[in-house]
Amino acid sequence: MAKGENIFKRKDGRWEARYIKGYQPSGKIKYGFCYGKSYKEAKEKVTKLKSAAAAGDKALKSSPKCHFSFFCDEWLRITKNRVKAATYVKYESILENHIKPMLGNCHSGALSTAMIEDFSSALLHEKQLSPKTVRDILTCLRSVIRYVTKQFPGMLPSVDIVYPKEMPREMRVLSPAEQKRLMKYLLADMDACKFGVLLALLTGMRIGEICALRWSDINLKDKTIYVHATMQRLKDTAGGEGSKTKIVIGSPKSDKSVRTIPMTEQTALLCMQMQTKSRAAFVLTGTEQYMEPRTLQYRLKKYTAACKLEGVHFHTLRHTFATRAVEVGFEIKTLSEILGHSTTTVTLDRYVHSSLELKRANMCKLDAVGM
Repeated sequence: MAKGENIFKRKDGRWEARYIKGYQPSGKIKYGFCYGKSYKEAKEKVTKLKSAAAAGDKALKSSPKCHFSFFCDEWLRITKNRVKAATYVKYESILENHIKPMLGNCHSGALSTAMIEDFSSALLHEKQLSPKTVRDILTCLRSVIRYVTKQFPGMLPSVDIVYPKEMPREMRVLSPAEQKRLMKYLLADMDACKFGVLLALLTGMRIGEICALRWSDINLKDKTIYVHATMQRLKDTAGGEGSKTKIVIGSPKSDKSVRTIPMTEQTALLCMQMQTKSRAAFVLTGTEQYMEPRTLQYRLKKYTAACKLEGVHFHTLRHTFATRAVEVGFEIKTLSEILGHSTTTVTLDRYVHSSLELKRANMCKLDAVGM
């Protein structure tokens, strides 16, 4: 008996042979079995069955099920119950809008590194997507390829994915004077919405986190804010008639995003002034009726226009908070935890922006050593 044949003698005296019969829809291997009175008979039977299985596999590879779009759909189906709703909607959008239109009709066996490079180039230069967006699309594509390679061995050739370089973007940060102007405007005639915007500027919270924040999450005794939820408008995957999107309040983007933020004395005092009787009320409205992110973004646009501030988005408030924190000497690990980042690298690379004043102050330190 040759090594690796999967032919062995049973206790009842018969010989049993096992072979790969095919694959289940999930990608799991489906085994077939045959029996013989002798080793020779079992081997002859399993040889014939293997040939039949190979012929069936060849037919499968020439069927529509072997088009890359089929495997994209299979991967998405398997992934649905493993990721958050927002992540699933993102994957679905990437597949339907980018990957399947350009690669879906490709026979899986014809997929190549050159084809993926052309796909990446088309996204960058024809669709004029940003390098970050293209990287997200390629990451999704890589996940599909890994799934097929693992669950359907031999269906895909070996391919490489080369990511485009992501050029650093200049992030908008409010100068100290601009920040003071905005805060003065918000405090002058403050309502629940203006208070929410101010709270984001003073804590670095994300727009979805501010929208989902309730007064029950603010502990005035300990002077802390417990961030454990976020609000998003997502595609309604139920597929019913009417609204194509819906508001979803769920857990934040990562485990590190669930956090407790200590408040400054100024922030705690503002909270005491604005608190409502109902602990279930949303901070942004003062009632149990929420305000969704795009409405808050629209309100912020009105506020910044009144202050004659240009190019300000809600994330600008987060960038500004991080920059001010660095300027006053925050330890990076502490800042990273307050912002809810998965690693300090994210904090350093994306959110920390040294002002000209801080750069000048640091350069002046060289005077002390005679440089």
